[in-house]
Amino acid sequence: MVHNDIKDERSRVSALKELSFFDRFLSLWIILAMVIGVVLGKVVPNLGNYLGKVQIDGTSVPIAIGLLLMMFPVLAKVNYSQIGKAKAEKKLISASLILNWLVGPLLMYSLAWIFLYNEPQFRTGLILIGIARCIAMVLIWNELAGGNTVLAVVLVALNSIFQIVSYALLGWLFIKVLPSAMGLKSQSIDISFFAVFENVLIYLGIPLALGVVTSMFFRQKKGNEWYEDTFVPKISPFALYGLLFTIVVLFALQGKSIISNPLEVVKIALPLVIYFVVMFSISFFIGKFIKLGYEKTATLAFTAAGNNFELAIAVSISTFGIASKVALAGVVGPLIEVPVLVLLVYFSIFLRERLFSS
Repeated sequence: MVHNDIKDERSRVSALKELSFFDRFLSLWIILAMVIGVVLGKVVPNLGNYLGKVQIDGTSVPIAIGLLLMMFPVLAKVNYSQIGKAKAEKKLISASLILNWLVGPLLMYSLAWIFLYNEPQFRTGLILIGIARCIAMVLIWNELAGGNTVLAVVLVALNSIFQIVSYALLGWLFIKVLPSAMGLKSQSIDISFFAVFENVLIYLGIPLALGVVTSMFFRQKKGNEWYEDTFVPKISPFALYGLLFTIVVLFALQGKSIISNPLEVVKIALPLVIYFVVMFSISFFIGKFIKLGYEKTATLAFTAAGNNFELAIAVSISTFGIASKVALAGVVGPLIEVPVLVLLVYFSIFLRERLFSS
């Protein structure tokens, strides 16, 4: 018994050592980035307003730059010649679509009404997060946990298509129609299809296009071995640099509101923590149950648990205003999601040793 415990502990340590020094202490760097952003937003006069104004046609330039820097290395790593094989994973794709577009929104809707019954704006903000399925940071979490990168890109692409088609409809359904049908107080909302399309195009389309072109060009020009062993290690760190930069900008935008309303942040945080943990656990269990193997199970779990907070924030600000409680809920989303998903990366690695050791 003691021998087995020592063996398990060594396996967990070995799995964690696969992460680089920077990756292993990512939670610390993220907390520091959050603190820096909040402090900057508090002590630098009008910094949040200035960052909010640096935009092109409603798109935040600093956030777009951070996301481009964050997503390009991950998307450039993919060998896109393998995507045809990934599309054959019908079992995984079906599970992902059900989890993302049925289970996730319904779970967030339920938690929003349970915990924020008397807070309509916060409730609306949480629902907007719940129906915005992840198309960005999930690639980072999936990679850190050792998931299947090719499948993650396929699932992200599917989420993007569904998001363009259904986000406005789901917003109207979950915020206005469903509450009215249940005898609850509804809230009017107007979400532009074109605003959603533009958001997805900028935050996913541009880095995806650059990643595809870079991968295909250099793999053909220099060969896969040079690309994997020389080029990829050089660009990989920039994904996490972009993540930290994006976090600093996001929390600088709402630093004053977060410091001024700590109890309100706690109100929003509780249902969010429950949401991320429950979605991850359900998805991981399903992946194990349908025998996907660790890499695919991790990909399924992280693509289901993560949310597109960039889109939720953009819609919250454009529809309800940057100073609204809806926008504050949108910004609290990544405040909770980032550290919780980092912890779930470690938990996923722990589960790999416990459940997939064979």
